[in-house]
Order: sequence, then structure tokens, then C-alpha cells
Amino acid sequence: METLQKICLVITIIGAVNWGLIGLFDFNLVTTLFGADSALSRIVYTLVGITGLINIGILFEHFEHK
Repeated sequence: METLQKICLVITIIGAVNWGLIGLFDFNLVTTLFGADSALSRIVYTLVGITGLINIGILFEHFEHK
């Protein structure tokens, strides 16, 4: 489970960095790398969303064990 948590954390950080680039510089790294309407872009955005939800579960699980 620890490996899954680390993978999810890395993917979520990548998503957060992309949103930071969008907010600060109006630069979307995902669309630059994969194209605006490509299947790969949709996969990346979907993975970031799913890992964000998994991280919410991990956060609440962590609070329950304290």
C-alpha cells in the first residue's frame, strides 16, 4: 500500500505543478506535451483526478489512526 501512496502522491504533485504553471504563466505543460484534445492528455488529467481522490482517502485514513 505504501508504494501506491507514493505513486499517487507523485502524480498529484505533477498535476499541482501543471496547475501552478497555468495560474502563473498561462502555460499548460500537459497540452504542450500531448496536445489539447489528445487521448494522452485526457488520460493524464484522469489519472491526476483519480489519484487526488485516492489521496483524500489516505488523508482521512491517516486521521483515523491517530
